[in-house]
Amino acid sequence: MTFNGSFRPSIKRERRNLFFALAITASVMVAEVVGGWLSHSLALVSDAGHMLVDVMAISLAWFAFRLSSRPATPKRSYGYYRAEILAALFNGMVLMLVSFYIFYQAYHRLSSPPQIKPVSMLLVATIGLAANLSGIWLLSGSRQSLNIKGAYFHMLGDTISSLGVIGAGLIILLTGWVMVDPIVSIGIGGIILVGAYRLMKEAVDILMESTPKGIELLEVLRAISAVEGVREVHDLHIWTITSGMPSLSAHLTMRESCSQTPERVLLAVRRLLKERFGIEHTTLQLEPPSLSCTVQEEEHNKEV
Repeated sequence: MTFNGSFRPSIKRERRNLFFALAITASVMVAEVVGGWLSHSLALVSDAGHMLVDVMAISLAWFAFRLSSRPATPKRSYGYYRAEILAALFNGMVLMLVSFYIFYQAYHRLSSPPQIKPVSMLLVATIGLAANLSGIWLLSGSRQSLNIKGAYFHMLGDTISSLGVIGAGLIILLTGWVMVDPIVSIGIGGIILVGAYRLMKEAVDILMESTPKGIELLEVLRAISAVEGVREVHDLHIWTITSGMPSLSAHLTMRESCSQTPERVLLAVRRLLKERFGIEHTTLQLEPPSLSCTVQEEEHNKEV
């Protein structure tokens, strides 16, 4: 098996950044759990719950990265690249459950809000904000992977949540209006829900082998057809093996009067796909005109 991860040369750096982001998130999560319990703040506990999911998500992403680096086998000719996508799908599902739990808790807090200690709430939320900004900085340059993108949006959501908690803490400190705590919690839950939906949608698109985002199949079809020597393009398929690894397969028919050799035509098409569309993993079958005519005659005879 020769299929490898050459399309993702930055995978070791991505895995290292994920590990540091995991350490930061886990530390802040523990601080927010303790701080939420001491201050009786649901917003802070909700943010800690979000971070718990982030810890799970980043841990799973890190594990998926390690698994995806294993070589291909006769049974799994593409290797374990899809483990990364399955991890992202699972993370999205868990995020949705967490958001619904936050909505449930916020509903009860709206009817009977507890006493909240805003100073402790503010202190812990500020520490969380600083840690989240550090995590965003770590992951901002490595978002080609769906796992990295998922972890990045997790931490971006945490940053917004921390800002919301800080705002709620200031309002409670200055006005004593504790109802802002469950209201902010609902906002945090909404952020989690939107992020979960986007993550799951992208993962499902890859598992359904949809055309990769940013690539128009018809545009690719027209571009290949315009290559010198190509008469017809059919059975064109474009899909994603894993994040940042688009693949393409197609049948090409040469022109009868073509002065180019089959090798030159294939080379020109591969160069076009790589330079214009960023597709490096291609499987192209080049058919001579005589073969195309024979196949069309056989199909016509079957229909008759």
